[in-house]
Amino acid sequence: MFRARRQAAGLGRGGCGLRWLWARTRRRSAVLFLLLWLASWLFLSGLFFVHTTMFSDFCTDEKSRRILQRLCEEYQQGALTGDLCEDLCVAGHVEYKRCLYYENGKKVMAAIWRGVPIVLKSKLENFSSYETLALLEYQDTAGDLGVEEELSPLDVVFYATSQIKNLLGLEAGSNLTLPRLWGQKLRKKSQFYSRAELASLWALVQQEEYAFLRVMQDLTDHVAKVLGSCGHFYAVEYLAAGHAWDQNIFSLEEFSHSLKSEEGQILTETDMVPRVALSFLDMVDHFEKDFSHHLHLCDIKPENFAIRKDLTVAAIDVDMAFFEPKMQDILEQNCTNDNDCNFFDCMSKCNTKKNKCGSKRKNSNLQVICEKIFRLWFSPTLLGEKAGRPLQVELQQAVQDCAETMSGENTLRTQNIRLHLQGLLTQLVQEDSANHRSRKQERAKRHIHTALNF
Repeated sequence: MFRARRQAAGLGRGGCGLRWLWARTRRRSAVLFLLLWLASWLFLSGLFFVHTTMFSDFCTDEKSRRILQRLCEEYQQGALTGDLCEDLCVAGHVEYKRCLYYENGKKVMAAIWRGVPIVLKSKLENFSSYETLALLEYQDTAGDLGVEEELSPLDVVFYATSQIKNLLGLEAGSNLTLPRLWGQKLRKKSQFYSRAELASLWALVQQEEYAFLRVMQDLTDHVAKVLGSCGHFYAVEYLAAGHAWDQNIFSLEEFSHSLKSEEGQILTETDMVPRVALSFLDMVDHFEKDFSHHLHLCDIKPENFAIRKDLTVAAIDVDMAFFEPKMQDILEQNCTNDNDCNFFDCMSKCNTKKNKCGSKRKNSNLQVICEKIFRLWFSPTLLGEKAGRPLQVELQQAVQDCAETMSGENTLRTQNIRLHLQGLLTQLVQEDSANHRSRKQERAKRHIHTALNF
């Protein structure tokens, strides 16, 4: 009997052990299932994120054509308008060429407008994605109440001007000169504006790049020109951008047969480089002096600039260009060291006592251009046998000094550096022209000598 009890107790303990083992196995399986589900969820979420961030903005001709087709449908419905719409949607004078790139919602396409290459741009894909002008909504409400109000041209000037100034970070009382295209067009128009005109204008002035280019339109040749618009899309002149992998930054060979020096000599690629460099210096001077506020370029790289046929440098991507008031707002942030105060190519100093970045930029447009463009152009490696010429040696040293001098807070120092570089580049152009004349005269002498011997 005692033995039977012991056996029963053993069986009880064994049963408890089996139940414990089964429960533990179930818990482990549940944990494994949970981990597997979590891993699958993370994988699918990551896949969805990659798809939405990469492939949703994947640049295709098919999608670009659909976007333009939708734009034309809205134009035909009377929702939007612009001086480009008729040629794009009705007359067929705008020929789509290819998709250039999509980036963070921005759509950029190449086209031909009446034989002229253009680039079509919009910050957002759809017209409905832009905020509606509040006054249009007010008009709708007033209309429901039996009150009819229309905006006069002066009202449009006021609201468009305020929007542009706010967008670019300029104070309302700023003496910024608006481009004559806006002022003349609006002042000359005596009739009231249609809803489509107001909605289209408001969609355009919500885009920083458009507003910037319009403000700069009649003030400098160193930005891409706006040629027209349709709804929220605007057309700028097509200019071939620079490339970091090209030793000359720009593809100068396409101009090598069409450009001549003052003496009528065909310019070689080597001849063009100092002339383009002089245009860069002219651009720096414009951006520092010719506007109501200093203009800062915070993303200086070859891809953001282009040259016209006369070798004028133009900024073609100005998403990171800021006037002084907005630049100060961007730079003023919390910090522990100077590295925390770097906003791309625009840098300031950290006040470690206040843990606050200074509002003044410590470097300059010129310093970054010397560092990222001029230093490559005038390096001994690319100059080859010309690198040893006294003028080239002096120019290399001046470029090096310029690239290493943080002179943003010392405008006199920056001005002296720019004038020194300008003088050296001008001498280089004159020296190349003199060499051309000398070679031409030498060839003429040889030709006369050969003819006499014959």
